[in-house]
Amino acid sequence: MAEFNHRFLEANGIRMHVVEAGDGFPVLLCHGFPEIWYSWRHQLRALAQAGYRAIAPDQRGYGQTSAPVEVKKYTIHHLVGDLTSLLDGLGIEKAVIVGHDWGGVVTWNMALLAPHRVAGVVGVNTPFFPRLPVSPLTLMREMAQGRFHYILYFQEPGVADAELGRDVRRSLRAFYQEMRPENRQRVQENPPGVFGPREGGLLERLGDAPLPRYILEQDFEVFARAFEETGFTGGLNWYRNMEVNWETTAYLSGAKVQAPALMITAEWDPVLRPEMAEGMQRWVPNLTRTILVSECGHWTQQEKPEEVNAALIAFLRELDL
Repeated sequence: MAEFNHRFLEANGIRMHVVEAGDGFPVLLCHGFPEIWYSWRHQLRALAQAGYRAIAPDQRGYGQTSAPVEVKKYTIHHLVGDLTSLLDGLGIEKAVIVGHDWGGVVTWNMALLAPHRVAGVVGVNTPFFPRLPVSPLTLMREMAQGRFHYILYFQEPGVADAELGRDVRRSLRAFYQEMRPENRQRVQENPPGVFGPREGGLLERLGDAPLPRYILEQDFEVFARAFEETGFTGGLNWYRNMEVNWETTAYLSGAKVQAPALMITAEWDPVLRPEMAEGMQRWVPNLTRTILVSECGHWTQQEKPEEVNAALIAFLRELDL
């Protein structure tokens, strides 16, 4: 991968692996679960060609970045601190921050916790969620009513870790599976892993799946080798701090994201539904627009890279950085 520049930096007490491409105003790309920096390969190339400095780290617990053992080392304050410390190490004062899935949660929180480091913010599938009056796990338990819910299942250390780690390639194929037109409505109405019989694990609900068309075999190998090396515990520990994150961010109640923002949604995402981004203007007053990527599932920047790249570059051009 000679087109990408790999390096390691000490940041916020951990060793971070970061990949860069291009020169110009910095754009920091934050992946979700279960991914690594490589999920942004298409954006790294496009942003570099457009005259920007694209930066994609393996975040805490993923890939070649450190994975602390203690669950409490994965709070939102640690994750945002990793990014601000990474910017320090790269000699960057401000960047446009882009996040997908869990990376989106970190991105929006960075815009609140370190607004002086954020020149713009882009959510991919993950909208901005204001702090709820009750904890998210309490709300999920009330909604689940004793049924299975993947986030509740992820809370017990070691359980999901063992299931997902038993056959990494099968687990990744299940997560990355393509949303097909013939089962789209069924999956959207009843996403596998979100409510269902209490017994059993997650993979039997997701089912096995062939490699999706948007990931070439050589690309899948990059993800598979990374998670065969690390397992899934680091990423699962992000979920295990949801309660702590809620408890320690009471001071953010009512806070608004003031940075210029872009929201990219995906028509077929079964969990982060496009309608969840409706009404964001109340909390993100400088939201420039919300873009819907048609016929696209959850893995938006990989499934429809041309549309995502065009939206990102148009937003960056408008910022006149």
